[in-house]
Amino acid sequence: MSPKKEQLILGVDPGTTIMGYSILKVHGRELEVLQYGIIRLTKYSNYQLKLNAIQERTSQIIKSYSPDELAIEAPFYGKNAQSMLKLGRAQGVVIGCALNFGLPFTEYAPKKVKQAVTGNGNASKEQIASMLEKILDLDHEKGMELDATDALAVALCHHYQQGTPGQSKESWNSFLSKNPGRVINPGSGS
Repeated sequence: MSPKKEQLILGVDPGTTIMGYSILKVHGRELEVLQYGIIRLTKYSNYQLKLNAIQERTSQIIKSYSPDELAIEAPFYGKNAQSMLKLGRAQGVVIGCALNFGLPFTEYAPKKVKQAVTGNGNASKEQIASMLEKILDLDHEKGMELDATDALAVALCHHYQQGTPGQSKESWNSFLSKNPGRVINPGSGS
């Protein structure tokens, strides 16, 4: 079986106020961010309009980029059941939209995404954004919503979980030893 020449991963951080999305292009070992951003949902007056906007915008993104797969973050299981229910509905709309286009999807727990990108399952959104800048040579714009980088982290996590065809998956420690300049030292203030 020959490896795919190129793969596009749609990464989504679902939300009902702000939803992050990204398109990550994988070509062998090369990674390229084609797009990442947010869908602001605060302008919609009710929940039905928000879900409709999520469906419409997700469809537009899929039509524009023709991704091969969807990687989506699972709702965070917190104390507020109502918030979790709303996030689950938003996630369901994105997944349903992907299925309508024939895209397979994979769901990732927030801790798994953080662990895959930073090596720390309890990393902050700011730490994730900073690590993505280093891993992807990303010039993260000041003021860019962290939901956009969270969506990019989900796509990158998905890529890491797949491994490179014909290559063994590297451990985090192996990556660190091979890439010392790409890691932030928490005590250095960087």
